[in-house]
Amino acid sequence: MSDRLFIFDTTLRDGEQVPGCQLNTVEKIQVAKQLEQLGVDVIEAGFPISSPGDFNSVIEISKAVTWPTICALTRAVEKDIDVAVESLQYAKHKRIHTGIGTSDSHIKYKFNSNREEIIERAVAAVKYAKRFVEDIEFYAEDAGRTDNEYLARVVEAVIKAGATVVNIPDTTGYCLPSEYGAKIKYLIEHVDGIENAIISTHCHNDLGMATANTLSGVLNGARQVEVTINGIGERAGNTSLEEIAMILKCHKDIDIDTNINTSKIYPTSRMVSSLMNMPVQANKAIVGRNAFAHSSGIHQDGVLKNVSTYEIIDPKDVGLDDNSIVLTARSGRAALKYRLGVLGVKVDNEEVVDKIYQQFLKLADQKKEVNDDDILMLAGADSAENRSVKLDFLQVTTGMGVKSVASIGLDISGQKFEEASTGNGPVDAAIKALKKIIQKRMTLKEFTIQAISKGSDDVGKVHMQVEYDGNVYYGFGANTDIVTASVEAYIDCINKFRA
Repeated sequence: MSDRLFIFDTTLRDGEQVPGCQLNTVEKIQVAKQLEQLGVDVIEAGFPISSPGDFNSVIEISKAVTWPTICALTRAVEKDIDVAVESLQYAKHKRIHTGIGTSDSHIKYKFNSNREEIIERAVAAVKYAKRFVEDIEFYAEDAGRTDNEYLARVVEAVIKAGATVVNIPDTTGYCLPSEYGAKIKYLIEHVDGIENAIISTHCHNDLGMATANTLSGVLNGARQVEVTINGIGERAGNTSLEEIAMILKCHKDIDIDTNINTSKIYPTSRMVSSLMNMPVQANKAIVGRNAFAHSSGIHQDGVLKNVSTYEIIDPKDVGLDDNSIVLTARSGRAALKYRLGVLGVKVDNEEVVDKIYQQFLKLADQKKEVNDDDILMLAGADSAENRSVKLDFLQVTTGMGVKSVASIGLDISGQKFEEASTGNGPVDAAIKALKKIIQKRMTLKEFTIQAISKGSDDVGKVHMQVEYDGNVYYGFGANTDIVTASVEAYIDCINKFRA
């Protein structure tokens, strides 16, 4: 039988400590409900004593979710614990997460104390919290730089005091994987009563080793991991939930299971990224936009023949529809032919394919990425002329101290339509006018602007994702006028809507 690994998500606490990523209570509830669907075991909802907003968020999250344990963070201070207890009053399953720094650096400079006094304070905090809540987690802050022998004494003392989970944080992201794994192993082998508590990891990514350290901790006996969506968190971030979940899913020989519904990973990642205004880096493992993208010709050829040649994860396992064959100057004939087929252009004659490919290479040398319209144009099937919705005209007035107003004209299958609207900016006004004509329930999911070259006369490239009828459509627009490029990108999405 597989061992069970508990997933402790701290996106709403440690993740929210990133500057500029603060969420309001309504947004936190959204994330918490999504985490429940994802299958996390524990949600660290906040640090209630830190602010009235955090206190209220813990209360409301406790009401909003059913299955996960709701955890509230405290210092080893009675007032902190009192406030945490009050904030957890509506939680179906509640946990108090209390602790204190245990490294010599923290003891000397942060607390102006000594080792024995720190143990006394740790024990007192656990005992006090235990009066109100059965499930108590103790964190030994900066455990990564704490002497193993002393750390074992602290852990043994808090377990005897009633701690059910003991958190061993690598607070500064300093440890090497071998070092962190050895620390967990030392505790399991030297702490009397260790079987009465779960050992938890909490690793930071300052040296890029958070996931490696967490996995090393798990392999050496830890059975809870503290993680965040997209690896967000203080400084360089925390261990990524999605990375740990997929490592264990791929490496079945480890024989450790989580309760994570991996098909919810990508939607959860998008939600957190959007709400926190924190883009996911393109090459981020599992959830980056390039995680399942192939641009090398050799790789593309291999993937098209058998996906397992270059992919160890099925994109559908993380909630993506499919991998992505990105056409660049490095792409081969096989990838081009595949893309033509996807676009509905069947070319069986290899001579014709070769001619198209030569034209493709010339274009690819001029552009970073060749899009679908480019491919269709090269194949003699220019989609722009055949589209049902076209932009006829666009006029926008905007400026400081005036409301933006947009007038738009569309040609829809030969019929002319005009509308006008106001907005909080020129793009908003233009899209609102567009929506007055195209009366469909559409939601803008993603909007990115990129400069193609440099200079004030540069062409702006706009990428959009629009959701309609449960599907997400990608659109592209390019123009020296960024408002026009935005509208063209939106229209590009509309033209791809399935009937």
